[in-house]
Amino acid sequence: MEKQIKKFAAQIKRQDIPDIKTGDTVRVHQKYTDKGKEKIQIFEGLVLCRKHGKETGAAITVRKIASGVGVEKIFPVHSPMIAKIEVVKSGKVRRAKIYYIRNAKGRKSRLKRTERKIKTAPESNSKPEIETQNQEA
Repeated sequence: MEKQIKKFAAQIKRQDIPDIKTGDTVRVHQKYTDKGKEKIQIFEGLVLCRKHGKETGAAITVRKIASGVGVEKIFPVHSPMIAKIEVVKSGKVRRAKIYYIRNAKGRKSRLKRTERKIKTAPESNSKPEIETQNQEA
């Protein structure tokens, strides 16, 4: 039984997900259908937390400010409705869950940017690439 569960989990698990950590600014490309057509909507924001690590049930909580109102979405990382996830910036945090950002205003809501090597998703039949991000002021 355990072998069957592992086999099923391996089928669902995606290999094209980059290394996402709390404090990163990510761009999530989410698929949706509108009038019979499949379209992609981009949601860019700060990763507040990552739950369930590298499991098939892993999820990330992404927060952005839209028209002065905070909007949070929880994305299952291995969902087929996620077209791709891009890491835009990387931030330095000391916590696994940065829920305090919800109440922070102004400069307190900013994170220090770090230069971190991010393993991107491997392209088809190619080796994983390593990108270096520049540190911003």
